[in-house]
Amino acid sequence: MKHQTFLKGTLLCLLVLALFSLPASAQQNPARSRGIFGDWQITINYDDRQMDSILAFSRDQQRKLTAQWISFRNVTDLIDVTYEEGKLSFVQVRQNRQGETTESKFTGTIKEQKLTGTLSSDRGEFKVTGKPLPRIPRPIGSWEINYKIGERDVTSTLLIKQDKEGKLLGQWQSQRGEHTISDMQYERGKLTFKRNTKIQDRQFDSTFDCTIQGDTLTAVITSDRGEITAQGKRLGAPLIGTWNLELVSGEEENRRTSNQRLKVNPDLTALYGATPVPKVNLQDGKVTFKIVLQFGERTFEMNFEGKIEADKLTGQMKTTRGIQKVTGKKVVRTPRRRPPATI
Repeated sequence: MKHQTFLKGTLLCLLVLALFSLPASAQQNPARSRGIFGDWQITINYDDRQMDSILAFSRDQQRKLTAQWISFRNVTDLIDVTYEEGKLSFVQVRQNRQGETTESKFTGTIKEQKLTGTLSSDRGEFKVTGKPLPRIPRPIGSWEINYKIGERDVTSTLLIKQDKEGKLLGQWQSQRGEHTISDMQYERGKLTFKRNTKIQDRQFDSTFDCTIQGDTLTAVITSDRGEITAQGKRLGAPLIGTWNLELVSGEEENRRTSNQRLKVNPDLTALYGATPVPKVNLQDGKVTFKIVLQFGERTFEMNFEGKIEADKLTGQMKTTRGIQKVTGKKVVRTPRRRPPATI
């Protein structure tokens, strides 16, 4: 009897230890550890054509799973969203210009970072496939770097990109010399790389040890001349992030309102709805971008012009079909506070 009691106590202790060895996120919400949260690129097969959209999963203030369907046209909040043991389901309700609503239900699975399922409505059943959109590493983008050499102030630009294999590539832009960046590595806020500088017939080698926090960068530059410190800031930072947009078109008596999303990446590429934007331009608070879509032999063009003030974006989207007034508010995410561990 004592032996059995000892075994039960030992098993209980092991279970408690296993629970607290999990990341806090996994303890709080098992779905998160399976990677459902974030954006998923999905493709719907409508008989003779395909349509790409985005499923965006997040949580509300009560930590309940929520989702949005983001298409070329607008953003739709999904209802009855459930995800358990790899099985996903939700309902999409849409309203047309005449005020009529249609309802579609999705049932499917997520397994090994692949989403598959069926979207059913009175129009029939359509296959849906998807995969998570890759997250862009924090260093990607353009950085203004400032430091001193003796009494001289130096300002340069560090441009960081990523190749198809995920390798980070750097380019150093300066008014003096030719520069080559190599051995760039990033992990958990730490960025390191080497720089070779050629000025006329002389060459200099230096190493950079950088720390990235949000949109700021601090660096220690080491060369045969010793060490100096540098400060950096991300270019375009006020624009980078997710914007919830309200689009208004038509006159007062025939006004139409819809919602859309603009997600600007650190390299200033973007997604307008589910449509890729090659480049978003920001200069002196003015924001512009252009989208060109091809539908068979037809070309559809969209041009945005606006301005940014703090967390607000206002402007106009001009198309061949008319003009939409755009008002946007930036999504500011507050860090989640973990409750203190109790035993």
